[in-house]
This record gives sequence, structure tokens and C-alpha cells, in this order.
Amino acid sequence: MLDEVDKVGMDFRGDPSAALLEVLDPEQNNSFTDHYLGVPFDLTGVMFITTANLIDPILPALRDRMEVIGIPGYTEEEKLGIAQKYLIPRQLNEHGITEKHVRIAEPAVRQIIANYTREAGVRNLEREIANVMRKVAKKVAEGKGVGFPVNPANLHKYLGVPKFVPEEELKMDEVGVATGLAWTESGGDVLYIEATAMKGRGN
Repeated sequence: MLDEVDKVGMDFRGDPSAALLEVLDPEQNNSFTDHYLGVPFDLTGVMFITTANLIDPILPALRDRMEVIGIPGYTEEEKLGIAQKYLIPRQLNEHGITEKHVRIAEPAVRQIIANYTREAGVRNLEREIANVMRKVAKKVAEGKGVGFPVNPANLHKYLGVPKFVPEEELKMDEVGVATGLAWTESGGDVLYIEATAMKGRGN
């Protein structure tokens, strides 16, 4: 398994993509030679699984030798379900507290997903939930109380100001504003592109 093959980079130490080309090409990997051991290996019976967040940075010659299987990112509903069933119980356990000490309301979890993380997976979502748990565990250890409900109104006290503010939908059409859509590996957003007429100088 080769993880995050899209982050392979060339520098003064060499080009790993060239070695990967040789390894992954079924026409020539029957006599691949490991330069560290100096021993040839037959790799024709080996299946390599590589992962990548983006397909564009992968060397085109390398991409040609791959069978690409696209796995879409989680939707907001899926992230919510994962957080409630797995992430929150795991973080409660890891921080030595229970639901008696902290209860994160569903709207607060949705707010964390929308305003504090922007990703295809749930790694940063778990990190933000862990931030909440750490602060609650500290309060419990200091004897400042027992129950700490977390809701959209007090979420900023645990996580600070939102990192991502969704673009608000325009209620009415505006002259000089075109609406577009942006796509990234971690989701999409609405774009409002404004045009302004300016008097030029002819050059």
C-alpha cells in the first residue's frame, strides 16, 4: 500500500515517480532491482494499492498505469452520523469523561462540520470534537461543575471564531453580479463574481 501518492515530489535527492513507474508497470516490473539490496525482484504477482486526495498532481505517465477508483467524500448527513455514533463516544472515552459531563447537541455538531472544518473525510472533525472534550475535561478536573451542554450559542467559547463562513445566498438578483459554483476535493461553494465598469486609458 502506497499512501498519498499525489504528494510525491522531485528534489535534489531524486525522483520517486521514476521508481514508481518501474514498479507499477507490468511490462517491466518482473525484473525490478532494489538498489539498496542489489537484488532483482519479480513484482508481476504483486498488487499495489495507492491512495490520493487529488488525481491531478500525479504524473500523467504514472496515472496511465493505474486503475482509478473514485471514492466520494462524506456528505454532511454522513459526517453527522459518524460523529454521533463513533467520534463523540471515542473522544469521551479517551478524555475520561461521560455524557453526564458533556453533551454536544446535534445543531452544534452541524455547526462544527460547516464552520470549523472543510474536508472530504472526518479527521479534522474529530480533532475539533477532541478540542471541545479537552476543555470540558479540564473544567471537570478543576471542579467547576459537572454538566456542560454544548450548543450553537456557546460553541465559540470552546472552538473560537468560525474558520469558514458559508457564502450567504443572495435574496435578489443584483446588477453586475454573476453566480457561479466552486468545486474542491473537500466540497463546493457558491461564488458571486462582481464586475465593475471602469474608464480605461486606452493602453
